[in-house]
Amino acid sequence: MQETQILSTLPGPPPTGPAAPRTGRPGGRALVFDACHAGVVLRAVLFVEGVLGVGAMYGTGSLSEWLARLALLTGGALPATLAWLIAACSLKTVLQRLPTTGQYVSGVLLGALAGLWACGMLALAGMVPQPPWLASASSGALLSALLVAALVLRARGRTPAATTARLTELQSRIRPHFLFNTLNSAIALVRAEPAKAEALLEDLSDLFRSALVEQGEAVTLAEEIQLARRYLAIEQVRFGDRLRVQWQLDPRTDGALLPPLLLQPLVENAVKHGVEPSTRGGKLRVQTELRGSRVVVRITNTLPETPPPKDAPPRGHGIALANVRARLALLHDVQGEFSAGMEEGLYQVRITLPAPAGAAKSTTPPRAP
Repeated sequence: MQETQILSTLPGPPPTGPAAPRTGRPGGRALVFDACHAGVVLRAVLFVEGVLGVGAMYGTGSLSEWLARLALLTGGALPATLAWLIAACSLKTVLQRLPTTGQYVSGVLLGALAGLWACGMLALAGMVPQPPWLASASSGALLSALLVAALVLRARGRTPAATTARLTELQSRIRPHFLFNTLNSAIALVRAEPAKAEALLEDLSDLFRSALVEQGEAVTLAEEIQLARRYLAIEQVRFGDRLRVQWQLDPRTDGALLPPLLLQPLVENAVKHGVEPSTRGGKLRVQTELRGSRVVVRITNTLPETPPPKDAPPRGHGIALANVRARLALLHDVQGEFSAGMEEGLYQVRITLPAPAGAAKSTTPPRAP
């Protein structure tokens, strides 16, 4: 028997090697601002264009003059903005080695250089007879400081949201009735099927370990699938033939990143609302698929044959779905999508993630264990 501890696991040393938390922070130092996101690029460009649009209003008397001046300013500022974003993203590893103050200063200096570049481009094109070098550098530094401040606020927003979601998931995982049902199932199996009882307790131990051990900012989809398998294996003992689970997994999606403890509450919702209240049980399907540069995860479940009475109290408040949506947005911004609702008589949760690097080159067919 494997030495698997339940609930009494003591905190150990931080993991190292392949199992170490994926924080993206070498040497334990945090990155103050991260420009390597499509949503950041989009917002930065819109922000700079908005500032240019307001600035172009000064000294213009008609719409055509405003548009002409905006186009002139955009021709110099847009390439400089993109250059700032590319430089900040390319130097991400270098910036992480700097102290917090050094990262702030680096971002502002890159902005000043971008302002000088924009002014130089306009001067080379002959559009600015007397280039305002100092004003351009100051404007670039100021805009850069505002962008860095916005990115810092976004990064700080991860911590309370992740902590709240983690506490919610931990609470759902140690609900008394779930723990007691699992232990009672194990007791019933100890004499008749000891190997099955051992596997059940090991699955329970792994679930609690995942809830209690810090896993970092992101984990792979393969790890989340494995955790969901263990949860459903426990529920399979409880419900027996009433719970029918189908897996349709594409191995090319295994490396996709998502927040830890994300899939388990979704499959738990499917069991709680789709299988448990139904006298005939229900079906649950977990599907992963690679579509170009996107990974699509679907969790689909049947619904009870008779809807609950209108005066029945609600079985849930949508907290788990709200947490999933918020945590996904914090990790992937506009590159992550989440939707949930009825589709062809079934309830479906759909998550879209950026594909892992090199996934599109693989031709391994999906697996359905």
